[in-house]
Amino acid sequence: MILASASPLSLLLGAAAALAYAVPAVAARAVGAVTARRVLLLAWLLHGALLAWSLFDGPPRFGFAPALSITVWLVLTVYAVESQLYPRLKARWALAGFGAVAIVLALLFPGAPPPHTSSPLLPLHWALGIAAYGLLAAAVVHGWAMSRAEARMRHADGAAEAGVPLLTLERLMFRFVGAGFVLLTFTMLAGAFFGEQLYGSSYTGWRWDHKRVFTLLSWLSFGALLLGRSRFGWRGRRAVRMVYVGAALLLLGYVGSRFVLEVLLGRTA
Repeated sequence: MILASASPLSLLLGAAAALAYAVPAVAARAVGAVTARRVLLLAWLLHGALLAWSLFDGPPRFGFAPALSITVWLVLTVYAVESQLYPRLKARWALAGFGAVAIVLALLFPGAPPPHTSSPLLPLHWALGIAAYGLLAAAVVHGWAMSRAEARMRHADGAAEAGVPLLTLERLMFRFVGAGFVLLTFTMLAGAFFGEQLYGSSYTGWRWDHKRVFTLLSWLSFGALLLGRSRFGWRGRRAVRMVYVGAALLLLGYVGSRFVLEVLLGRTA
């Protein structure tokens, strides 16, 4: 815990972004939809400024909380683009809540800098993995929106509340799964075949630890979903459940392992 390691500007940006996220997350109806959207945009901008500043505020640090923070910001970026194409897409208030939590966690647990012996390409490897996290997290958001839309249709006797059509949500979900699966594949291959070049002398060789096992299981889950979609037409609730399973396994793979290491064991490496 480790607020002492953050600069005053990082603390200021983080506190401002978390508070701005909290407004639409808990008081959207009270402030009105238009004001809530504007505050959410401000929170997203402050969050992006915090992430950009962290690149210059001393040596780069990485851990479970920064990974979550970047992932949430990427999902919100995807949502901002999609909401221009599909104005009836409704997930912003839940995402704002996740944004506030992610920022607070990143301030409390900023992670550790890479080993001194690591390659300058290691941050690129991390960025590739985080991009995969962001795309697959976006797939989870669309799966959740699908489930909500389907539930509204069932409980309204076919007269669903106005929103993005189910088929559109499903198509978007599979696009994000496909793109995330490709990036996850490249990330795993880079770690498996170029681990020594990336981590230098701190690399201890390939081993079946929790991170690799859960990541591989996640990769298999998403691969099976894409294969089932193309060969057997899997869709609907079955597809959403598989997205949830794959995302949960991926979360356990890196974020879960680092959480145990950093929070429960109090170690950074």
